[in-house]
Amino acid sequence: MTLHLSPVIRLPRMSVAQDACAAGERMVPEEMPVALTYNGSTHAVMMASPSDLEDFALGFSLSEGIVSDPADLSSMDIVEHDIGCEVRMWLSDRCGSAYRIRRRALAGPVGCGLCGVESLAEAIRPVNRVAGSLRLQPGAIKSAMDDLSEAQRLNREARAIHAAAFWRPSEGVVAIREDVGRHNALDKLAGALARVSEPCCDGLVLLTSRVSVEMVQKTARMGSPILAAISAPTALAVRVAESCGITLVAIARGDAFEVFTHPERIDLRAS
Repeated sequence: MTLHLSPVIRLPRMSVAQDACAAGERMVPEEMPVALTYNGSTHAVMMASPSDLEDFALGFSLSEGIVSDPADLSSMDIVEHDIGCEVRMWLSDRCGSAYRIRRRALAGPVGCGLCGVESLAEAIRPVNRVAGSLRLQPGAIKSAMDDLSEAQRLNREARAIHAAAFWRPSEGVVAIREDVGRHNALDKLAGALARVSEPCCDGLVLLTSRVSVEMVQKTARMGSPILAAISAPTALAVRVAESCGITLVAIARGDAFEVFTHPERIDLRAS
């Protein structure tokens, strides 16, 4: 079904500045609970923007290791309720059997991608090492982040929405997804790329947020060799990026950025 919900809405507000008040309106981001269910059982309830929910559900399923290929989801339906949306997914027989073994409850508010994880080992489970021959000049990082900013349609309206994008030197922004939750935006991007079998080994994942360990893990599963973000990484994110072969670029603002791992993919000789 097609949802009749907008990821941004216009609300009245009172503006106060220099001892003056003015009535007006502002575009603000919408968020709502989205329940992700597999084979009739709720696995996660996430606060998310009500857009691109098919991509979100597929990307979440891939990131969590519930499926390894879009074909592992035999069906998907979106059901709108008064208080939120439900994405009902049915797994292939192979994945359904594996899911019954590892089934666990997960509930996450905005900005949290690890709520409900019952084991520390599960939270920092290893990911495959990322390969790729992509090499960039320093100016490509600025170009990519400029393109990311230009492509943030929803954030231009509401100024409170994260984005995740995939960028190729030869094409610019290939795909972008936005959400009030940074994890959700990256899951949506992963789902969108997987849906069309878009390879990620020759481009960058771009983030408008800080880099926590889950963002590195999700990028590694996508197979992108370079992750660039506008904010700083956590120490654990740096360690995981180093171990899985990802070039982690952070604090990318204007002409400046910092490379934390695998700098060999950026030609820094001129710098």
